[in-house]
Amino acid sequence: MPGPLRRPAALLALIVLVSVAAVAVALVSQYQYDMQPCPWCTLQRLIFLVVGGFALLGLLIPSNGVRRVMAAGGLMFSIAGIAAALWQHFVAASSDSCNLTLADRIMKTLGLFDLAPSVFAPMASCAEASVKLLGIPYAFWSLTLFVVCAIGCVQVMRTARI
Repeated sequence: MPGPLRRPAALLALIVLVSVAAVAVALVSQYQYDMQPCPWCTLQRLIFLVVGGFALLGLLIPSNGVRRVMAAGGLMFSIAGIAAALWQHFVAASSDSCNLTLADRIMKTLGLFDLAPSVFAPMASCAEASVKLLGIPYAFWSLTLFVVCAIGCVQVMRTARI
């Protein structure tokens, strides 16, 4: 009998939890500890919500085929999140301005700065937003959570038989 974290539903629930928790921690950091986000930070928030949305749909629709498709979508966005976190740390953090970067353009095009400014509006430059939590760059925390989501999505794709 497989362990609980080898079951697709449990994995999908874990991915939803990780994704929502990542955004919740980012918002607490912003509003309680004045750690203002840059466009790359807010883009990662969006990606976490999309990954969590795919996982939630897979959880709510108990078809293994649907779960595999949702996990594949979650995996693609997790990989995008990994790329965004790496870019934020290694490239954007050394830039004084994030204005008109890919992250900025994506968020503006989607209208999220205006639709939900308390969650998605950038309030700092990339250099200003380059902060550490427990001595580890925030982007690496995000990167780690995207990797966890990606591994979970791969495991769902492997265990959810059609």
